[in-house]
Amino acid sequence: MSVPPHFIDRFSTLAPSYDVVLSDVWGVVHNGVAAHRDACEALARYRAAGGTVVLVSNSPRPGIPVMSQLDRLGVIREAYDGIVTSGDVTRALLTERAGSHVFHVGPERDIPIFDGLDIRFTALEAADCVVCSGLFDDDVETPEHYRELLGEIRARGLTMICGNPDVVVERGDRLVYCAGAIADLYGTLGGEVIYAGKPHRPIYTEALAMAGRMRGRATPLERVLAIGDSVRTDLAGAAAIEVDCLFVTAGIHAEELGERDDPDPAVLERIFAQAGVRPKAVTRRLVW
Repeated sequence: MSVPPHFIDRFSTLAPSYDVVLSDVWGVVHNGVAAHRDACEALARYRAAGGTVVLVSNSPRPGIPVMSQLDRLGVIREAYDGIVTSGDVTRALLTERAGSHVFHVGPERDIPIFDGLDIRFTALEAADCVVCSGLFDDDVETPEHYRELLGEIRARGLTMICGNPDVVVERGDRLVYCAGAIADLYGTLGGEVIYAGKPHRPIYTEALAMAGRMRGRATPLERVLAIGDSVRTDLAGAAAIEVDCLFVTAGIHAEELGERDDPDPAVLERIFAQAGVRPKAVTRRLVW
C-alpha cells in the first residue's frame, strides 16, 4: 500500500536538517513574469540562519545574465549565494569542442551562451554538432514543427547538445515548450542527445562544488536538499545524486494536480509512482 505524500506548510520546519539548498528557479522563485516573494523571503531567511543556497537552473543562458534577469523579475539577491545554469554546462561542453561548426536551434536571445567560445555558426549541411537552446518562437511553435528538421539532423548523424532539458515551463499563467521537448523528440528518432542540465549529473556536480567553495568544505549529501517543481528534472535529478527533495506543487504540474492551492494527493502519489521517485516532503508553495 502506497504512503500518501508528506505535506508541509512551511519550509522552516524542514530547513534545520540541511546545510545546503539546491533550488530550482523557474517555478519556485519566479513564474517567468514576476518573483514569488514568499519563496525569495524563505530562501533569504534560510541563508540568514547559516544555510547556503545555490540556484540550479535549466536556463540555456550563462549564470551572470540570468542573475540580471532575476533582478528584473524582483528576485532579491539575499535569496541566493550563487547560480549554476545549463548554459554554463553547455559552454563547458562546447569548450571541449573548440573549433567546431555549430548549427543552433533556438531564439536569438540565447546567443550570449556562445560569447567568447571558439565555435563557428554554420548551416546544417556544414555542422559538426547541433546546440538546441529552445524553440525559435516558443509563443506559437510546438515540437511537431521541428520533426522535419530533426529528421534532417538525424540523417547527418549529428550529436545534439540540449542547453535546457526542461520540456515546458510556466510563463505567467500558461506553459511554453523548451529545448528538452525538441531534444526528446530527436532522441525518439534515434539521435544522440547530450543534456546539459537537470536531471543529469554535470550540473549538480558544479552546483555542489560551488557550495563547497562558498562554505569552505564539502557538504555531506544527507545535509543537501533540492527544491523544485518538476518530477522529470528536479525530483529525478535529486534522486539521481541521492539527496532529499522538497517538491513544490504550484508549478508546472499544478493544472494536472487539480486546484493550484489544493492539489489532489492521490494524483500526486500516482505521478510519483509512475516516475519511480518520491520527495522528502511536498509543499504547495515555498513559504518560510
